[in-house]
Amino acid sequence: MKIFRVIAVGLMLVTPVQAQDFDSGMEAYRAGDYAGALQNWRPLAERGHLYSQYNLGNMFYNGQGVPQDFAAAELWFRMAAEQGYASAQTNLGVNYGFGEGVPQDYVIAHMWSNIGAANGNADGARLRDEYLVPKMTPSDISEAQRRARVCMESNYQNCD
Repeated sequence: MKIFRVIAVGLMLVTPVQAQDFDSGMEAYRAGDYAGALQNWRPLAERGHLYSQYNLGNMFYNGQGVPQDFAAAELWFRMAAEQGYASAQTNLGVNYGFGEGVPQDYVIAHMWSNIGAANGNADGARLRDEYLVPKMTPSDISEAQRRARVCMESNYQNCD
């Protein structure tokens, strides 16, 4: 029983440190200190912190403090998207819709933007409806919707 108390105390100590590091990264980012943001967010992102993963994705997408790298952005967005983060899901839709860091694929773009929209991201709905749907066949749209259902039902584990 003592081991559970030790683990519980350890977990309580980790959360404030993560929050502090994330907040320090946000302060650095807002001040234009992208190296400082990267230094705070990368270790958190590597440990699965979804907001740090998402923010690193944006930094790589925009070339802020790192060379612009759409493939790296896609990897960080995917990690956050697979944890259910709607903005990251929509950004994956953008990556696939425009072929940035991944092969252009309207079906996968629609799937991710649709998932982002279903999870509350209005930009996902706009991307899906205004940009993707006009470029797709009814069969493509049906396939994208099917894939979105499979992805969501698998808790983002089967999203190919």
